[in-house]
Amino acid sequence: MQRAITGFHLDEHGDWVAELACGHGQHVRHKPPFQLRPWVVTAEGRASRIGVELTCVRCDDAPG
Repeated sequence: MQRAITGFHLDEHGDWVAELACGHGQHVRHKPPFQLRPWVVTAEGRASRIGVELTCVRCDDAPG
């Protein structure tokens, strides 16, 4: 299911997690060459993604 990004926080390893409207979180790492998300490394880049929808795997996996 597509859910809007409502904010971001750092996890215990220093990786960024997108906070989704459903209450779940999703890592949004910038780890070239496999994960290219240069926008996540700046406050301005993260702010530009508020409201963008990501697929929430946890919602997709929820029963019912």
